[in-house]
Amino acid sequence: MTPFPSLIDLPSQLRQPAVRDLAWALLSPPLLAQTPWPQRHPLKASSWSQQPDALADWLLSLDADSHTLQHWLSQSSVRRLGLYYERLWQFALHAAPGIEVLAANLPIRQQGHTLGELDMLLRDAEGVHHLELAIKLYLGQPHCSGVDPAHWLGPGSHDRLDIKLAHLGQHQLPLSARTEAQQRLAELDIQQPQAALWLGGYLFYPWQQPAYVAPRNGNSAHLRGRWLHRGDWPSFAMHNPGHWQPLARHAWLASARIEKEHLWSPEQFNQWFAALPGDANAQLLVRLTEGPQDDWLEAERVFLVNDHWPAQPAS
Repeated sequence: MTPFPSLIDLPSQLRQPAVRDLAWALLSPPLLAQTPWPQRHPLKASSWSQQPDALADWLLSLDADSHTLQHWLSQSSVRRLGLYYERLWQFALHAAPGIEVLAANLPIRQQGHTLGELDMLLRDAEGVHHLELAIKLYLGQPHCSGVDPAHWLGPGSHDRLDIKLAHLGQHQLPLSARTEAQQRLAELDIQQPQAALWLGGYLFYPWQQPAYVAPRNGNSAHLRGRWLHRGDWPSFAMHNPGHWQPLARHAWLASARIEKEHLWSPEQFNQWFAALPGDANAQLLVRLTEGPQDDWLEAERVFLVNDHWPAQPAS
């Protein structure tokens, strides 16, 4: 599902967090194998897809000196995970041989009203493309099978996989074919882009439902974790011992790599857990194992949600 199966182990060699996230964005598999619209890896027609070692060299050089990437990311003050993911892709596409970035986050307006934005417009050897990029983390609702995309909710339970796919298919992807968009694209000398999407992320399965299945048309190689209610943590920890630590939201993309001096002690974790409000937002925890270079590497990840999830407390 990606052009770079030979680079699957490369992110584990990288030490800079932003470079690890960049590599994760480029190399991780999509959530779904089939989608209502074409799903196209943005680097599909780059020469990197024919020479993956060149992409590996580029990422390793960035890991040695990430100044240009850090400067690019610093130009945006928005810290939302989805926009961070888009910024990583934009950086890579500007650098990718054989790809010309024509526009990014291009607003389409009608009589002063914004109809939406086109995430990416690019030209490569296969033509002109309108790409919608999305990063999603979905948790399977309890007491469901998982097969229906409607069974999968975002950590805040405001987002749902079937609704996201419908929005992509009914609004975001057709937008570039609308008359209002065609007029804007003509001003930029862009003609008839082919619309496609790329949907990355993780699916988290209910801890106590081992028979839970992936959503219909799911990619068998998708990235995954588990989730549990806060009240189940003592039992879960007993059955899944190890060194657990929460991850800040901005670190939810790439597999975690924690330097020894930033490793929490069991006492720190217990204090954090005890102080966590009962209605706290979902917390992403990782189980860490000792790595070969005096650091600790993610072995698995779980979402810890409040005991009422997916219901939201009354405001």
